Amino acid sequence: MIYFLTKVFTSAILIAVISEISKRSSIWAATLASLPLVSLLSIIWIYTEKKDTTQIFDLSKDIFWLVLPSLAFFILLPILLQRGLNFWPSLAFSSLATMAAYAITLKLIA
Repeated sequence: MIYFLTKVFTSAILIAVISEISKRSSIWAATLASLPLVSLLSIIWIYTEKKDTTQIFDLSKDIFWLVLPSLAFFILLPILLQRGLNFWPSLAFSSLATMAAYAITLKLIA
């Protein structure tokens, strides 16, 4: 249980740090947020727990293909906001478009 809580605490700290940095500098927060920190931590946790490099290989390969549909969100959200659409509808539409992109990608790679 302590190991699980350590994983949760570490992940939560990263999110909180990025959120705090964004109050001072959006470019530095974006730089940190764009790093594959969740992927990196997941890979470390898997290796620490199982030493299973095959599972890490599979995870890395799948992450690569699933990064592509996530780009839909980061393309659409700023476009919609720049065009004057309110935040919540922009967020909702960008999220729905990203979910659709994920569904298409999953059908293609599965």
